[in-house]
Amino acid sequence: MANTIVYSDQAPAPIGPYSQAIQAGNTIYVSGQIALDATTGQLVGDGDVAAETHQVMRNLQAVLGAAGYTLTDVVKSSIFVKDLGNFGLINEIYGSYFSTDYAPARETVEVSRLPKDVQVEISCIAVK
Repeated sequence: MANTIVYSDQAPAPIGPYSQAIQAGNTIYVSGQIALDATTGQLVGDGDVAAETHQVMRNLQAVLGAAGYTLTDVVKSSIFVKDLGNFGLINEIYGSYFSTDYAPARETVEVSRLPKDVQVEISCIAVK
């Protein structure tokens, strides 16, 4: 089984030696997304964690969509936050992108720093 690199021009291009996602069989592994606008390459939200979280979710949707997946296919996600005090707001926004009947497994971890000093980064794994 060959792995396939997944790329969407609707999500930010990688800023290092990694792919937006890799598809292995019927599973796609999406790299951590931050609140970069794909068109401008600029950060969205100017430190506003709500705006950042929405942009991150849109970026995840774009990468998943490039491989024919949607958020309903997500089985696992990892959320990294700069301040766990923002968890309630991030959780509310994150949850709004999933059906109330289905939410993937996940963990949320506070970290000391994220790329470009963003407030939130999310990665996921999806299976068809």
